[in-house]
Amino acid sequence: MNRHTLILLTIYAITIILVVFVLCLMRSKRNKKLKRHLEELEIEKNEIDSAPISPELSKVETFLKNETVEAMYENWKKRLEDIKKNQMPKVTDLLLEADYSLSKKDYKSSLYKVAKLEMELYKVKANSEFLLSEIRTITTSEEKNRAIITKLKTKYRELYEKFLATRTEFGEAEDVVKNQFGTIAKMFEQFELVMDKNQYTEITQVMKVIDDSLKHMEIVIEELPSIELLATSILPKKMTESMEIYKTMVHQGYPLDYLNVEYNIEEANKKILDIRKRALKLNLEDSLFELKILLEYFEQLYQDFEKEKKERSIYENASKTFQTKLSRMNRTVEDIFLKFDTIKNTYHLSNDDVAVLNEVKNKLLTLNHDFEIFQEHTGNRTFAYSKLTNEIELLTNRLVSLQERLDETLEVIGGMKADEIRAREQLDEIRGILKESKLKIRDYNLPVIPNTYFVELKEAGAAIREIVKELDKKPITITTLNTRVDTARDLVLKLYMTTKELLKTAMFAEMAIVYGNRYRSSVEGLDKKLTYSEVLFYKGEYHKSLELTINSLNRVEPGIYDKLLKLYGSEK
Repeated sequence: MNRHTLILLTIYAITIILVVFVLCLMRSKRNKKLKRHLEELEIEKNEIDSAPISPELSKVETFLKNETVEAMYENWKKRLEDIKKNQMPKVTDLLLEADYSLSKKDYKSSLYKVAKLEMELYKVKANSEFLLSEIRTITTSEEKNRAIITKLKTKYRELYEKFLATRTEFGEAEDVVKNQFGTIAKMFEQFELVMDKNQYTEITQVMKVIDDSLKHMEIVIEELPSIELLATSILPKKMTESMEIYKTMVHQGYPLDYLNVEYNIEEANKKILDIRKRALKLNLEDSLFELKILLEYFEQLYQDFEKEKKERSIYENASKTFQTKLSRMNRTVEDIFLKFDTIKNTYHLSNDDVAVLNEVKNKLLTLNHDFEIFQEHTGNRTFAYSKLTNEIELLTNRLVSLQERLDETLEVIGGMKADEIRAREQLDEIRGILKESKLKIRDYNLPVIPNTYFVELKEAGAAIREIVKELDKKPITITTLNTRVDTARDLVLKLYMTTKELLKTAMFAEMAIVYGNRYRSSVEGLDKKLTYSEVLFYKGEYHKSLELTINSLNRVEPGIYDKLLKLYGSEK
């Protein structure tokens, strides 16, 4: 056997030993755990066995004063005997069997018997606890019942004292409430009687009746005064006031049928009468809630009355304003269509402008018709003013929309008229500028007027004639007229500026020649140049004449141009 095989065998042996050791350890641990569990179950069994059922049952013997308790006592004895003679021995046997199986290391059987033991132990425990609780309902009943009844008596006294302090607030139901307290007092006497006779099965019923009665009386004491106050004072007063306000407003022309005031007051009276009848029987179910609903209704009714008064004022003002605006617009549209042919003949209206005017006219007719129908309905006094206000607002919005569309078109027509007037005024201004230009030319008496001047004069005159021609057209095309005016104004202003520049240059040239005459004889060659400048001047070439004279004089007297310019400016 080689060394390698020896090592493998050693490892294999060690592995087997470890597995066996682990299995033994696990079995030992499971055995201890199961043993400990059996010990716990045995303790639980001993606790059940030591439960004070027998001592408690012996106490019942002192309460054996009626057949019911005697029957219960006999039943409990039989159940206790069954627990002791049958159920507990069975648990003991199962406990021993499980312990025996465990000692024999029969774990499968042990687990089965432990499970069965737990189930039986649970049954015994439940039966024992339930039996003990039943017995104690008798043995501890007197003490518990006395404690409960003491609390109920305290509650009774508190309620009765509260009733006595506020008895006047209960109205007709005062005697009924007082009698009910008397009935509850008799229930306390009945409780004492039942206690004396050890009729414990009836005691619970008596206490429940007392408790329910006191809970009901608590509601009665809390709610009945409020019910009485609402039903006999507050609501009748509000109904009377509401009816008076309603009749007054109806007499004043308010349409209040939609509020159903008379019907609702009649129904409210029926409801109040029913609540008062039920109150005399202390039946208050939903009574306070229903009365508060009625109170809220009448408070809301006051608000509805005030709203109608406010809405009437709003409606009357809105209706008056609407009628004024409608009448004004009717007159405006009527005037427009009376002059419609004249407007069309005077101005070149677009198809859209004509369509808008016709649309406004047709919609205005519809609006007038709708308003007439609206007035017929308002005369019937069947609609609330709040609704009428809403309707008149809708009509007003329609009118405003039409007015805006009409205003837009009228602005266009008005703009055309304004453009015509402005064109005629500008024509007069343009003619005045042209006249002023001609007068300036004539006043200076130039030796020669350039041909370019006459061309501009001719163009300006032709442009003015085009304005006159456009103004005489029927209908007038405003866009064309404005173009003609702009063109004429530009040409006349151009002519005016040309005239000023021409006269200024001519005057300056003449002044420069006159000024240069002082140097003719003293400066060589100056006479010849000034003579040539005069020739240019009389030929109408004023700018060349000025330029030649200035250049010639500048050699003799530097800065002559600025000096002459100042001199010309001061004379100007």
